[in-house]
Amino acid sequence: MAVTTIARSGSETRIAVRPSFDEVYAAHYADLTVQLYAYFGDRQEAQDVVQEAFYRALVRWNSISSYDDPVAWIRRVAWNLAVSRWRRARTALSFLGRQRRAEPQSEGPGPERVALVAALTTLPDSQRRALVLHYLADMPVSEIAQRERVAAGTVKSWLHRGRAALAAQLEISDLSDSAGGA
Repeated sequence: MAVTTIARSGSETRIAVRPSFDEVYAAHYADLTVQLYAYFGDRQEAQDVVQEAFYRALVRWNSISSYDDPVAWIRRVAWNLAVSRWRRARTALSFLGRQRRAEPQSEGPGPERVALVAALTTLPDSQRRALVLHYLADMPVSEIAQRERVAAGTVKSWLHRGRAALAAQLEISDLSDSAGGA
């Protein structure tokens, strides 16, 4: 429903009819969408931009409806949004164009590694931590003992028991006790 305002100044009376938001939307949504569809080449993007422009107009409708041409404001906002999206897409495509074409391929873990990881998960936490810290992180027994707040003999015991359990699970027959002093 259009809003009518009457302004009187001296002997002159002006009547201004401001269209309602619903009327402007119904009359101009399709035209704006077609214009922006021609620009984007994507109907969904055009509809999104026009919807956003109308939403922004609705939020400010009390002031925008008093403009001489509120549709011009909505059109300008829609075009600005379209250009911003186009620039954002162009920047993203430019970035992607600078990236490597093919990701380097690496083989997955071998069956031995998968079996070792599976076997490690069956060990008690203390033994697993000791084995990982000692053999993978190259930490000496004394440093592991300090980190775990236990005696060095306890760490040596964890390492010995962990190696024995892994050997039994992985069916390793020749396992020497050369754990760097363990």
